[in-house]
Amino acid sequence: MSLVELIARADARGLAASGLACLDRCVPLLDGDDEVLRPLWALLAADAADADGTCGAAGRDWAEGLAQVRDKLAGPDAGGEDEAVVLARRMLEAAPAACTGPALRTWADACSVASLRIHRLLDPVGDAAREADVPRDGGTEGLPPLVAAELRRQTGVLELLADRGAAGLRPALEVSTEGRRVLRAVVSRRARGRA
Repeated sequence: MSLVELIARADARGLAASGLACLDRCVPLLDGDDEVLRPLWALLAADAADADGTCGAAGRDWAEGLAQVRDKLAGPDAGGEDEAVVLARRMLEAAPAACTGPALRTWADACSVASLRIHRLLDPVGDAAREADVPRDGGTEGLPPLVAAELRRQTGVLELLADRGAAGLRPALEVSTEGRRVLRAVVSRRARGRA
């Protein structure tokens, strides 16, 4: 299935994990540490004990955890930030307070688009199509390496949750952690290049 189809079919836990994973991989742009989103991942895992494909039981805790993350990652007014940072900030700001409902699907879909755009902007290979959206309904052929890897990660996270349910959360987090390390290295190289 394509990424678009996987998002369309995902349950609430899959959508929350998908959006959270995209945001997690982009945390280096927000000067966040590697553990800043861990409490939200833990909420999804704890709530999985009820395992009906929703993450509604952790609703209040999700909203509180989200507020704490926003406080920790609060940055300057976006006016002086580059597009990649602005996109990452929007992902965090748009996260729904309720870990259920149509807003969650909208957020997961928007995070997917934003994260792919961020990876296209930061890909050192670069190409003339930087302004174009990354196609999400096909394979990775013709995409720059950083973008192709992000598309595979997004697809992998949703497949893990679809195939394994709650048991897919840990490997999904591992996929996200690997992507965060890659993006942190890219962001670090870019900062050195600008110095």
